[in-house]
Amino acid sequence: MKNVMLKEFKLMLRERGNVFFLLILPLLFIVVFGSIFSQAGSTSITIHVHDLDHTAASQALVKQMGRLKGFTVKKENGQSVASQVKKIGDGSLSSLVVIDKGFETGLQKGGVAVRFYQDGAQASSTAPIQAILQNMSNQYREQKLAQTLGAHGLNPAQIKQTLAAPIHIQTITENGKHVDFMSQIVPGYTVMFVFFIMISMLQRFFKERDSGMIARLQGTPLRSAGYLTGMWIPPFVSVLIQCTVLLLVGRLFYGLHLGNPIAISLIVVCLAFCGTGLGLGLAMIVRSQNQGIGITQLITMGGAIVAGLWFPSDLLPSFVQNIGYFTPQYWAMQGFQDVMIRGTGLSAIWVNLLLLILFGMFGLAVALLRFKPFIRTAAH
Repeated sequence: MKNVMLKEFKLMLRERGNVFFLLILPLLFIVVFGSIFSQAGSTSITIHVHDLDHTAASQALVKQMGRLKGFTVKKENGQSVASQVKKIGDGSLSSLVVIDKGFETGLQKGGVAVRFYQDGAQASSTAPIQAILQNMSNQYREQKLAQTLGAHGLNPAQIKQTLAAPIHIQTITENGKHVDFMSQIVPGYTVMFVFFIMISMLQRFFKERDSGMIARLQGTPLRSAGYLTGMWIPPFVSVLIQCTVLLLVGRLFYGLHLGNPIAISLIVVCLAFCGTGLGLGLAMIVRSQNQGIGITQLITMGGAIVAGLWFPSDLLPSFVQNIGYFTPQYWAMQGFQDVMIRGTGLSAIWVNLLLLILFGMFGLAVALLRFKPFIRTAAH
């Protein structure tokens, strides 16, 4: 077993593809998507405004929009409203706020309309602008009511009490002290790329089989369990190194909060055991290397979607979330986020660890049961 294990370590170090798939590619994903989402979180939404009134009241409204956090006002008076509406129809402009002539006069008389043009295909990006316009409309309404109540003899305290909302929303945030984009990206891609080790394991077993190495081992005292253990330990160690590097990169370069070090370490160990155990079992049951790679891609990419590795699983339809519960990726991701975001310890993730171990043991059991049939296919 020792000789088999040392041989595999040497071959894995020589194989450049292993380094690429296990370290370079996941690091590229983390850096690229981390940079994209970090910048997305710091950018503001642009409100395109065309002021046709040019009065103190219309300018005050525009300034009020510009003071809102996360929004930037861009005045579009250089072009006609018709040409800008045409741009929205063409898809080159997402929205436009038009303050018509007579805004100040209409405001004094009791009511005036502000036109909001939006591209229906970009409703999700224009919804925040529509929401703040509605909020401003409510503020103007409250000002009007306050003036009316004051004219009827109410003092400021009475006016404030009358205008107070009957329901007050008290927002209380539980856990989630360390939530940011990287708390989704780093653990998500770490879990996803762990399962690419299965491709490397498939290739190694099929090379051993086709070269006649496995057939020659039948004449040695080395048992099946010893050979499989020797073939399994190097990928297991590789995944441990892979996860450690990716998490440390997230910590050092993006300030990722890792949480309880013992809990994180155990998740990594159990995840490595799970991925390599399933890889060992898969190598014993597939008929060809291409078939194995196809199944691995299905497990890796499909699991990434249903387990919420790319985006929070809460955004997925309920039936997809239910499928995710049957994947090891889901339990690994939830374990990482429980420790990193919610600050939990071993008592909260023991189920996650147990399920990852069970997935890995299932793969190892399949490998032991199917090893003899696999040997019979080996070249002599």
